[in-house]
Amino acid sequence: MAKSVQPLLAGVVTALVGFASSFAVVLAGLRAVGADDRQAASGLFALCVGIGVTAILLSLRRRMPITIAWSTPGAALLVSTGPVAGGFAAAEGAFLVAGALIVVAALFPVLSRWVTAIPGPIASAMLAGVLLDLCLAPAHAIVQVPRLALPVVLVWALLYRLARPWAVPGALVAAIIAIAVTGTDRPLSGGLWPEPVFTAPTFTVAALVSIALPLFLVTMAAQNIPGIAVLAGFGYHPPVRPLLAATGAASMGAALFGGHALNLAAISAALAAGPEAGPDPKRRWIASATAGAGMIGLGLAGGLAMALVSVSPAVLIEAVAGLALLGAFASALVAAVTPADGRDAAIVTLVVTASGMNLFGIGAAFWGLVAGGLMYLLQRSRSGPRDGRPVVVEAEPKAPADTVTV
Repeated sequence: MAKSVQPLLAGVVTALVGFASSFAVVLAGLRAVGADDRQAASGLFALCVGIGVTAILLSLRRRMPITIAWSTPGAALLVSTGPVAGGFAAAEGAFLVAGALIVVAALFPVLSRWVTAIPGPIASAMLAGVLLDLCLAPAHAIVQVPRLALPVVLVWALLYRLARPWAVPGALVAAIIAIAVTGTDRPLSGGLWPEPVFTAPTFTVAALVSIALPLFLVTMAAQNIPGIAVLAGFGYHPPVRPLLAATGAASMGAALFGGHALNLAAISAALAAGPEAGPDPKRRWIASATAGAGMIGLGLAGGLAMALVSVSPAVLIEAVAGLALLGAFASALVAAVTPADGRDAAIVTLVVTASGMNLFGIGAAFWGLVAGGLMYLLQRSRSGPRDGRPVVVEAEPKAPADTVTV
């Protein structure tokens, strides 16, 4: 009996951790690009429904634990981008195009190869630059609202040591308790149930360059590709192109109601695909299907989540979001600066992306890629052959046999 229930419990945990650990990032991102409270709650609900339906269908079809999630780095990208010309309708148009690009990447693998051809340090540096601003929010919150922020950070730190998957949900609970104890003078916004809000998308060059292209790159490089690797690490090798096509199509559907992007889960995928989901790998698909059903149920709490955000100081919600992204930021930063080849270009990418610069209505993530790419090409041209003769570079000393290099 215990073994038969284990995949169900793993699926419930996967849904709870996935939702509670990053819904604040999603709402912050949608609001940053112009969504009002109703539109943001609608976007969160659309993402949950898209995640649930896609996960259930793929799990049933493939009999594998294929877990779907929203693009948390993509939501952080929206926070760093901020408002775009044309408002939220233009942002929705960009979401729609980003989803379409994922479908195209599934149909034409050459596009996927172009994504993977971006030098790893530059792609990681762009992601780190996107995440940096939110990762600074806990420190800002401690200064601005110490009575609320300190308990949140302390609870997060304690659970991070004792039960890491529950660190961010625990911090969220601590934030709710702190708000309830101290009170708030902010009015409750919207109803407790999400209401799907359709917004006709518009298309602007600024939104397509600032949001659609970076969102596609971040979702592919930071979510879909690692998600495939996680499944492979547990012995599952589903056909990749149908999975990408399904997530891209689901993203396009969610975009019409305010959702930004769906993708293969990377971190939470391990909860459904690993031993925690049961000893029999052939039955672990039940966990991902259960997680999908759980996300649909949790989507009904989108209005309540938006209400919580509306009564909370903005910096406190950003602090919870920043705590959720610290691990992703650390991984991206290490990946950006560890390889000696391309390190300077990665630093340029990170600095420009983190600057928040907006030039010609185009956000910093795009300019970070441009600046880093140019720096990378400049370094390559300087280190390439001179006068027709190859440049001999002295090999780096080898690490001792008993050391581990990362």
